[in-house]
Amino acid sequence: EEYARVGLPLDAEAVLLMETDGHPVVVQEEAQQMAEMARRNGATAVQVAQTPEEATLLATARRVAFSALARVAPSTILEDATVPRSELAKMIRFIQQVAAKYEVAVGTFGHMGDGNLHPTFLTNEKNAAEMGRVEKAMAEIFEYAVKLGGTITGEHGVGLAKKAFLPKAIGDASLGLMRRFKRTMDPDNLLNPGKIFD
Repeated sequence: EEYARVGLPLDAEAVLLMETDGHPVVVQEEAQQMAEMARRNGATAVQVAQTPEEATLLATARRVAFSALARVAPSTILEDATVPRSELAKMIRFIQQVAAKYEVAVGTFGHMGDGNLHPTFLTNEKNAAEMGRVEKAMAEIFEYAVKLGGTITGEHGVGLAKKAFLPKAIGDASLGLMRRFKRTMDPDNLLNPGKIFD
């Protein structure tokens, strides 16, 4: 809120932005249904945009989430982990617990419709002790996502940062298949060597 100044509540632990689109009559009906669903499920406040301009202003909060978090600390490490939608609340609480356990700052935002969360570590990469705690926190977050039936990535891929977690996430059979495919398509290991497989 301090960054975007869109009128978000300052006393809320979390904010859920829901959108609908289509014919104006359908949009109005769906917006009311979503507002009622939020109230039934314990939302402390519900705000429904009354104009396209107000809707754009509210949507700005999600679009600037990373930029707002990036101003908090010298380094920002954005990760993603995806869980079934039914496990989102559990996963968000777990991320908060892990952040407290390791004494690291984590801001989480994401795409609730597909269960994709972005735990974003607000840290200082020059502080070795803090980075050690960040890495331990990340490992626990990825392991818990898999335990809940999710995955270690939703849209950002695996690559160097997550390759150590890949065997637990997909299992030996899938990993073996991926290795065979890589050898077949890239027998000389020229394409992204070491990115996923050693």
